[in-house]
Amino acid sequence: MRICEQIEGSLEPRCDGILVRDVRIGLGYSAVQLEDGRTGVAFTFSDRVPGGCCQFLDGPPLAGRKASELLKFVGSAEILKSALGLATANALANVQPENGVEGDVLDALRLSSSDRVAMIGYFVPLLTPLENRVGRVDVYDEIGLDRPGASPASDGLEGLAHADVALITSTSIINNTIDELLDAARNCRETILLGASTPLLPEAFSGSPVTMLCGITITEPASVLRVVSEGGGTRFFKSYSRKWNLPIGER
Repeated sequence: MRICEQIEGSLEPRCDGILVRDVRIGLGYSAVQLEDGRTGVAFTFSDRVPGGCCQFLDGPPLAGRKASELLKFVGSAEILKSALGLATANALANVQPENGVEGDVLDALRLSSSDRVAMIGYFVPLLTPLENRVGRVDVYDEIGLDRPGASPASDGLEGLAHADVALITSTSIINNTIDELLDAARNCRETILLGASTPLLPEAFSGSPVTMLCGITITEPASVLRVVSEGGGTRFFKSYSRKWNLPIGER
């Protein structure tokens, strides 16, 4: 079963008639807020959104719909719908995790000086600390090819096959590359999904090589909605969210 299907299947029972209160589609992230105030975000692939002034010809408004309806968007071939589906999933799932450790991913990750790390997605703040702790870091990214050291995302499968540690952006759930990336990472000692788009939902990754989920819970929903509407991204979420590292298996 595909990861997107497992996310939807794990969360559908939690919807229980819950309605969507608010939807924001920003240039950096999109956000969905439920009627009880819970809010989730997911990356907006704004460069892939089709042209034109209308994106949801099948029936806005989105606010007021059942959460279960938007949850079905996860994994859609329409990139904007897929983002809103994952934002809905994160609104449902991303509460303080029972076994989570708060803080940055590198504080929770076991690394050795001989490790080879494959990073899928250009996480700039992690690069220098990683390079100081491991033997090699290979970065694969679609957006950051103008940045020094980044290789095309299409080379990432080969990089994962030779890595000890995989750091994979959860935007791969949105663009439907997650399953092939996880398949390529099956021999990695650690496989981590990270970023604000990450669903803190261990059951959705049962049977996969994922060993840790690193995402956020939102503490000030109104502020995050404003940031999203104003085109902001993760650097502006810091004051309004908490980072969590949730181990989900040992390799």
